[in-house]
Amino acid sequence: MSKSGTGRCNIIEITVREYLWLLQDGSTTCEEAVGQYLDRIAKLDQSTGLNSMVVLNPNALKRARELDTEYKSTGQLRKLHGVPMIVKDNYDTYDLQTAAGSLAMKDSRPPDDAYQVRKLREAGAVVLGKSNMAEWAFSPFQTVSSIAGTTRNPYDLSRVPAGSSGGTAAAVAANLGMIGLGTDTGNSIRGPASHCNLVGIRSTMGLTSRDGIVPLYLRNDIGGPLCRTVEDAVRILDIIAGYDQADPITALARGKLPESYVDHLKADGLTGKQIGVFRFYTDKTSTDPEIIKVFEKAIKDLKKEGAMIVDPFTIDSFDDLCEGIWCNTFKRDLSKYLSSLEDPKYTSVEEIYGTGLHSAYIEDRLRSMSKSEPDPECGDVYTEPKNIKLRDAITGEMDRLELEAIIYPTWSNPPRKIGDIESPSGDNSQRIPPHTGMPGITVPMGYTYNDLPAGLQIVGRLFSEATLIEIAYAYEQSTMYRISPEVY
Repeated sequence: MSKSGTGRCNIIEITVREYLWLLQDGSTTCEEAVGQYLDRIAKLDQSTGLNSMVVLNPNALKRARELDTEYKSTGQLRKLHGVPMIVKDNYDTYDLQTAAGSLAMKDSRPPDDAYQVRKLREAGAVVLGKSNMAEWAFSPFQTVSSIAGTTRNPYDLSRVPAGSSGGTAAAVAANLGMIGLGTDTGNSIRGPASHCNLVGIRSTMGLTSRDGIVPLYLRNDIGGPLCRTVEDAVRILDIIAGYDQADPITALARGKLPESYVDHLKADGLTGKQIGVFRFYTDKTSTDPEIIKVFEKAIKDLKKEGAMIVDPFTIDSFDDLCEGIWCNTFKRDLSKYLSSLEDPKYTSVEEIYGTGLHSAYIEDRLRSMSKSEPDPECGDVYTEPKNIKLRDAITGEMDRLELEAIIYPTWSNPPRKIGDIESPSGDNSQRIPPHTGMPGITVPMGYTYNDLPAGLQIVGRLFSEATLIEIAYAYEQSTMYRISPEVY
């Protein structure tokens, strides 16, 4: 990464590794990098209509200067020393409001950071601000909130960035931050990553802590990275993975982590990998032909890099296995979250609905949730019989065919136009990882209609992130589809 003509380092598409090199050789400082991203947000986020950010961190430059002083004093860089980070507005941050897209939650200040935010700050990351999201994370299709309005796709400002982590995705894709955090209940990391030409990781349930994340359905919720490269996403995963006593399900991660996920960034990582092609989604009549075209190209690219392709991979009675598998725990989960705040403005969904402070598009769903009882207690993905049955069906077939992963398009259709709720959505992420606990990584696989990004989803067995990273990184490095949006 070279310096720009203005004498300032060029932050466009810069990776964490390149940025740390620049710090080491004195070509930039934390303050300079953080300042440039804040300048870009001020110049581009509202003027273009992207509208990705909700609040900015007034102490970001101060923290950057502190990290510069630390480096001068110690000569040691933290793993993410001064890395400017975008955080979705449903992660607790002790110094900034956490509103989950709701105007009713404006100015709600949690007592401490979410576990993942705390770990990343300890590694040196600087929070630039909080990003817009679909209100209460209700929508996988669009990113619209009562607190900040509509976020647009930086590759086509007339289109959606998907939801619910569309603010983080749009900001990182537009180079308004170096790395980002999103959350995923059924789609909300992988969908925005696919629509915005990013890498998104939904890790194995239990690999990362959910502590301090405003819940949708806690039994399905996972937080994780949204980044421009596989390597940057993996650097985040390395820091946030592991046991957290505040989230008991992370006890399952003990003994299952490699020494470092970064060690699995291998350019030859596809060699000999057995990968199944799950055509359940591409066989649908609503799948866009342009998605099929780039997906078929992805299969050829995987073969070219040494993968052993099994095509097709099928799961008997897949629709039946997924029937009735969702469990609506929002009312119960949100009440528990609200009780964790030191001085909550509201204590229940009923009270929040009663304020009238919500977007029109969530009116019916929020009213229904406020008036109905939560679903009966249901177990997590490791104890509930329906979830176990689905996971066993998938992994059993993977075992029979000796597969290490399966692939399919992350979305079967291009990003919708803003306001379009009628055309096929194409969301393929709502079934396998959220209900099995299995991990999924999406990586750019090309463009439809010239400049609309599409993503390849790679799914593996429980705690198989190291293998998925090898596949995703080798595919990314051999194709290099990621380019910046023209406007930014």
